[in-house]
Amino acid sequence: MTGPEALEGVLDIVPLSAFAFLTALFLDLLIGDPERAPHPVRWIGRLAAFLEAPIRKALPKSAGWERLGGALLWVLVVGGAYAATALVLHYASLHSTALSFALSVFFIWAGLSMKTLGDEALAVARALGHGLDEGRRRLCRIVGRDTGNLKEEEVLKAAVETVAENASDGVIAPLFFLVLGGPALMMAYKAVNTLDSMVGYRNERYRHFGWFSARMDDAANFMPARLSGALIVTASFILGYNWMKSAAMLARDGRNHPSPNSGVPEAAMAGALGVRLGGGSFYGGVFSGKPWIGDPVNGLEAGTVLSSVRIMRAAGLVMAGTVIMIMLLFN
Repeated sequence: MTGPEALEGVLDIVPLSAFAFLTALFLDLLIGDPERAPHPVRWIGRLAAFLEAPIRKALPKSAGWERLGGALLWVLVVGGAYAATALVLHYASLHSTALSFALSVFFIWAGLSMKTLGDEALAVARALGHGLDEGRRRLCRIVGRDTGNLKEEEVLKAAVETVAENASDGVIAPLFFLVLGGPALMMAYKAVNTLDSMVGYRNERYRHFGWFSARMDDAANFMPARLSGALIVTASFILGYNWMKSAAMLARDGRNHPSPNSGVPEAAMAGALGVRLGGGSFYGGVFSGKPWIGDPVNGLEAGTVLSSVRIMRAAGLVMAGTVIMIMLLFN
């Protein structure tokens, strides 16, 4: 096989069935992410950590070269995640239908975090029932901000913000890229997201080296974040929350965030729950001022976190239903 036919064969790496997707979705909703099981995202993180030191060592010490090194790290990690997933699935499909199916399920399952995201946020609310210090310690698992001096309302606010933001990063965006390019592109997106969480900081160490990873994460999440905002409004309507206020806050406050994307789902969630999110936080002892998002119609309490999780999961299920319909129509 040569020419265009060969290229088509390379691009059509492995068929993805709606049944494989449904199986993976079921596993995510039932089990979530087992903490000690092998996980592609952990492998991606280890690869990035392994490559960072030699890349830094090989390049001259200047802002421009650091940016170039960071871009090289991004290409190697994201390209490696895509290529490894694609090749594994391709060769599995050549030798065993059952193995191909199982690996497709595994990669999709690993790319989703609907149950785990909700469980972690709810664990913060439960921990607060045992004292503020317990709530702060539990919150450390899911946020990057300093938690040692947070008040109870601030702990709850951080949990709701995390649910809203990660409705995009952990649920909607992976499904978006799954539709576009199968499990391989889904894993490439997870690599983009992982790199941003590892090196995409504006501190002294990563200001230049992590610049490319941060910008590419912004680009990758631009469409999924806005889709997430719309899906949170839709889920609010389905569940009987204030969907009109959700839509209004999405339009009014969706840009009230230093990130071009994070404020969009946060604004939709704030409106649905009638709470105010955002405001300043400390990161590594350095204060980061952020605009307010939403209006403080209701106070923040444990039930607010539960409501945010319900909306997030409903939005994810609406997106999942859309994915299934697209697969059935085009496969």
